Amino acid sequence: MQELKEALKKACQTSFGVDIDPELIRPEEKFGDYATNVALQLGKHLGKNPREVAEQLTADLKELPMLAKRDVAGPGFINFTLTDRVLFEAVATATTLPKPLSDQEIVLEHTDPNPFKEFHIGHSYSNTIGVAIGKLFQVSGAKVHQVTYQGDVGLHIAMAIYGMKKLHENREGRPLSNIRGGDWPAFVDFGRGYAEGALTYKNDPVAKKEIEHINVQVYSRESTEINELYDEGRKRSLEEFEKIYHRLGSVFEKNYFESDTAEEGMRVVKQNTGKIFEESDGAVIYDGEKAGLHKRVFITNRGLPTYEAKEIGLAFAKERDYPNAQSFVVITANEVDEYFKVLVAAIKEIDKQLGSKIRHLSHGVVRFPEGKMSSRTGKVKTFTDLQSDVEEKVRKLYGEGKDTPETVLGAIKYEFLKHRVGSDFIFDVDESISLQGNSGPYLQYAHARACSILQKAGNATPEQVPEKFDKDERSLARKLSEYPEVVQKATAELMPHHICTYLYELAQTFNSFYESSRIIGNEREALRLGLVKSYQEVLKNGLGLLNIAAPESM
Repeated sequence: MQELKEALKKACQTSFGVDIDPELIRPEEKFGDYATNVALQLGKHLGKNPREVAEQLTADLKELPMLAKRDVAGPGFINFTLTDRVLFEAVATATTLPKPLSDQEIVLEHTDPNPFKEFHIGHSYSNTIGVAIGKLFQVSGAKVHQVTYQGDVGLHIAMAIYGMKKLHENREGRPLSNIRGGDWPAFVDFGRGYAEGALTYKNDPVAKKEIEHINVQVYSRESTEINELYDEGRKRSLEEFEKIYHRLGSVFEKNYFESDTAEEGMRVVKQNTGKIFEESDGAVIYDGEKAGLHKRVFITNRGLPTYEAKEIGLAFAKERDYPNAQSFVVITANEVDEYFKVLVAAIKEIDKQLGSKIRHLSHGVVRFPEGKMSSRTGKVKTFTDLQSDVEEKVRKLYGEGKDTPETVLGAIKYEFLKHRVGSDFIFDVDESISLQGNSGPYLQYAHARACSILQKAGNATPEQVPEKFDKDERSLARKLSEYPEVVQKATAELMPHHICTYLYELAQTFNSFYESSRIIGNEREALRLGLVKSYQEVLKNGLGLLNIAAPESM
């Protein structure tokens, strides 16, 4: 595509004296391999008939060896058809991707589960998106550092500790502080404890004061009882998170914690109070209204840092740890979009260069038929719950032993990633495991079938260059040649769903080819095996970018 763009750009300069960067798109197959509306742009700019401009440009490109056809359509669109030789070469190099980000170093933060709360669907969704985007950055040449940030201090911790104490005392008739070692409550009690504490905090003024006191004690470390509960609970939470990361195939280079960033965030806010921040009713706030946003508290009237202040400490910690990074990408749910705008506005006033490096990518909220989750009410679907649900569905539909981690996680991750980042969606378990639809297992099966064809062929040597493709061969080759462009688009837009859409369309194109084209034993066997091999490699690479396994058999 780049060679064609450069030739078209040169023709625009030579014939019309205009320096323009023409856009090439992939039209419907019946129109050709590429199309451009550059003649319409030039016609408007020069006051000329766009169709006449298009005809001149096609004449300029008449001798370009890579083109088999150049057609003018409608008011001035130009369609291009590549030669079969060039198309075959594009297929042969489809998985050799360009490295446009080879000079970039990127810090990518995502997932961000909080100790004392359960690892729910939102965390696994953020993790799946983050890992996929990290892989897109890496395959494009960037050096990527994946990190996570966890709220291990704050009011939610105090609510969870209070709630766990009360739940345990009600159930066992003895204080939770007397429990040691193996008698400690199971991890699931953290979520229940937080829900209980949050509800009590909202409805019981006396309990609210006790929870706020626990919050102060977590920061001050003045209570032996609270310290023991906090330390053990934090440790067990983080251990559980690591197990889930392993199941998801996710590795973090560094874990940041609010307990580490709070002090620096407080210091930076205090240093800039009276300049960037201001006092209000005993608290310290940032007046985001001056930037068209809203006001937010950064230090409470009890002298404690809010999430906002800790996030400022996090920004400076990242810059210190990764001084060569050009970009700090942060992935969160879109529920905090407005909060994040205020945060970045404040950071830009403190340090414009640092603030300009922060890029916030927000994703939608995963919903289920029963409605939206809420950790404050205890209505949470954990990642473990979802994994169990999918495993059960796979067993019922396909039989015992088919619920492998590769299939189950492939179904979950693909269902997350096939939706455009930013939009809410309902997770459909049945759709996620269907072998007849747009699902992870469907693509995994497609890969396994391609592997089976290649195994049956044995040591057959694919033909290097075809004399000419037939219709179905060319359709498959054309679709395979799109892969590098799709990866480039997905990376530029930070939208992994482009990869999902492409892989599904590719599998459908292959199905049409397979139904009409005998492979083994046909006189065109070598050529067709070459296409099958390229198809298998593109499927494997594409699934790899989504962090989904590509099994050779299913």
